[in-house]
Amino acid sequence: MKLTWHGHSTWHVEVDGTELIIDPFFDNPKTDADPAALDPDYLLLTHGHADHIADAGEFADSTVVTSTPEITGFIDEEHGAQETIGMNIGGTVECGDAYVTMMQAYHTNGLNTEYGQDAGLPSGFVVSDTKPTQVSDAESQTFYHAGDTALMTEMREVIGPFLEPDVAAVPIGDHFTMGPWQAAIAVDWLDVDYALPMHYDTFPPIEQDPEDFRREVKATGSDAEVRVLDGDETFDLGEELY
Repeated sequence: MKLTWHGHSTWHVEVDGTELIIDPFFDNPKTDADPAALDPDYLLLTHGHADHIADAGEFADSTVVTSTPEITGFIDEEHGAQETIGMNIGGTVECGDAYVTMMQAYHTNGLNTEYGQDAGLPSGFVVSDTKPTQVSDAESQTFYHAGDTALMTEMREVIGPFLEPDVAAVPIGDHFTMGPWQAAIAVDWLDVDYALPMHYDTFPPIEQDPEDFRREVKATGSDAEVRVLDGDETFDLGEELY
């Protein structure tokens, strides 16, 4: 599994022969990527805020996996999606060579419509190359994209022990999501091998030094290795695990 960070919360995930983009927002200072040059099989959207779906229209030919049915309708109408899969909390769908499980995030979820439409619960996604619960963690590669969220006990009680992510991308920007210290606790609770900070330095309110996050993770006693990626840098989970 290869994970490329395009700044903010935007990730390009490659699972064998399947490519996925999560939360397309390329108007951020960490990336030089042209979304028109990317051709993912699937587009995953954690919630409806503009800094997570702004470039969804660039991927109208991809199958769009949305966090709630409410967002599905919006993407159909506003971004011209040709094919959509509407999920909800706790569900798993097979996306080519990947399995995508939707988990709740603690945040808000509104759509930029005339009436400020509520779009249901926001989410995070667990992406794995094997079906959840069918094989041991040692035989799979699993990535948890936490979405926009605060610290939540589901990370400790459900996501960590039962979905067993190897690597987690967690927001550290504070102000709108977790900051470095809450994100570090999340990493400890998830019991991951690797932690990747995201959702920071895009706007003035979420400017952060990721080294603060690294120090906070160490302070929890977690064995997780923090990898601070440059924009458009790729983390190869398969190489790291094996």
